[in-house]
Amino acid sequence: MSALMKSTRDAYGEVLAELSSDERIVVLDADTSTSTRTNKFAAKSPNRFFNVGCAEQNMIATAAGFAYAGKIAIATAYAIFATGRPWEQIRSFVAHDKLNVKIIVTHAGLTNGPDGASHQSLEDIAVLRVIPNITIIVPADAEETRQAIHTAVELDGPFYIRLSRAESPVIFDSSYKFKLGKGTIVKDGDDVTIIAAGNMVAKALEAANILAKDGEKARVVNLPTVKPIDRDLILAAAKETGAIVTAEEHNIYGGLGSAIAEVVSTREPVYMEFVGVLDRFGQTGETEDLYKTYGLTSENIAAAAKRVISRKNDESRVR
Repeated sequence: MSALMKSTRDAYGEVLAELSSDERIVVLDADTSTSTRTNKFAAKSPNRFFNVGCAEQNMIATAAGFAYAGKIAIATAYAIFATGRPWEQIRSFVAHDKLNVKIIVTHAGLTNGPDGASHQSLEDIAVLRVIPNITIIVPADAEETRQAIHTAVELDGPFYIRLSRAESPVIFDSSYKFKLGKGTIVKDGDDVTIIAAGNMVAKALEAANILAKDGEKARVVNLPTVKPIDRDLILAAAKETGAIVTAEEHNIYGGLGSAIAEVVSTREPVYMEFVGVLDRFGQTGETEDLYKTYGLTSENIAAAAKRVISRKNDESRVR
């Protein structure tokens, strides 16, 4: 993990600029183009950029229309507004007919701190994961964002890509290869597995370093594709380490942790801990302060890992 910091929304803007020469692509935004960085596309291809105003339902319906006409439609807004307001349009227009619409959102989770609870999305993965036919990706850093977006554009069908406002550490370089539906072991260990997505991957790596000081070896897994999920990697981790901690910038109900629990509970039950937002709304504050308030720090992840390791070891002693 390098010392370089970069937001995934900035990486998104750069990718859109790269893709602007592709005549198949149209980009729609709900009056947030400066914040979401879709203005980078608009500057290069103004005839294929559409600001629909604060009307996210119309944005998704219009994107569906473009997809029916053979275009690759990219629809962007803040995560909370791009999923909460047009959920019916996403379900009934885009997903039901498997349309080629890419919903790429920014300002997800708590990183939109100064705007407060109304603008912070902690439920978006849950409300979309239940809809059939949608691929859900939460990139860990700028490089993974770049590759994930290129993959989504190359493949047909609905995608949801969840990006952040705040800068985060750059974990991967250009040698990294994103594979849809697959996770990556970014640090190996056999005492516990920490599975994370998005900004929490960097914090999971920091947590592994904390644990290493106490002689505990944590395996860190980056799991960018929440749906379809990498069952084989998760089950192998459960079997080989016997304990799992999940870390996500999302409500613990219905998100990454729930998806992983659904996998292990049916095939390889192990002790688990969930690091995420504990059934609460967000609030106004700076990102790092909010991470501390909501327990989304490397120290919280390390503490959760110690708890599952202790329970695993207690069970072993009983046996």
